[in-house]
Amino acid sequence: MSKLVAGVKLLSAGMSLEFSPEDRREIERLRNLYPQRASAVMPALWLAQKRWGFLSIEAVQAVAKGLDLPEPEVAQVATFYTMYHLAPVGRNVIQVCCTLSCSLAGAEALVEHLEKKLGIGVGETTPDGRVTLKKVECLASCGTAPMLQVNEEKYHEKLDLEAVDRLLAGLE
Repeated sequence: MSKLVAGVKLLSAGMSLEFSPEDRREIERLRNLYPQRASAVMPALWLAQKRWGFLSIEAVQAVAKGLDLPEPEVAQVATFYTMYHLAPVGRNVIQVCCTLSCSLAGAEALVEHLEKKLGIGVGETTPDGRVTLKKVECLASCGTAPMLQVNEEKYHEKLDLEAVDRLLAGLE
């Protein structure tokens, strides 16, 4: 089930979500940290994603409620940045940078190779839930293109197809 919020489709988790007391305290801390509540949207969305795995309609609603902001305002932020997942993702999220530097250095060939090796397209997750593949804009490593990031934790730079195969073999 999906819902259109601020012109963007969000996936429903099908349940009401509420932050834990600890998370509510963190949301309150974030609200008080910034002169304008809207400045706390990004870290609050990050907290929600860590809590529930992805930003469903209900997660966006919980953030909006916690920050006392309109839901469309929160949804606009959630849908703008590629670091937020609007649907469930695999245990490993591979984000291939496809901005100009990486594209010129072969990022599109890496994406095609990953699609073939994983048997999925961009934006999809393997049937076993092991890997989700995404194309993203600049990951700020232009000098080491082409590159990708796994689980928003580790950069893999100056890649070729053999390096991508080694990377895939090492994923849990």
